[in-house]
Amino acid sequence: MTSEQSINSFPNQAAGTAPEVYKGLTAIFQDILDDPGLTLRPELTASDVYGWDSLTHVRLVLAVEKAFQVNFSASEVARLKNVGEFVDLIISKLHSHSQRGRG
Repeated sequence: MTSEQSINSFPNQAAGTAPEVYKGLTAIFQDILDDPGLTLRPELTASDVYGWDSLTHVRLVLAVEKAFQVNFSASEVARLKNVGEFVDLIISKLHSHSQRGRG
C-alpha cells in the first residue's frame, strides 16, 4: 500500500485527530524517504533525518497536500520548524475545511 492509499483510507473527519494525522504522515514520510523504520515525533526536523533535503521537503509537502486534500501557502511551509508544527498545521487545515463544508 502506498502512502497515498494509506491516508486515503481514512475519512477526513478521522484524519483530523493528531494520532490519525501522525499515522498518515508517517506513511508518507516512510514512503518518500524510503525508510520503513522512520518514526515521527513532534520535535523531529529535517536535519535529524538522512535524505530530508530541500527537494525531499517539497515532495513531502506535495504528498501531504494530496493525501490530506489540503493546501499550504509558501509562507506556512516556510514557518514550519518541526514535524509537530506540520501536524498542527494539517489539523488546522482539516478543521477549517470541515467547518466550511458545514455551511
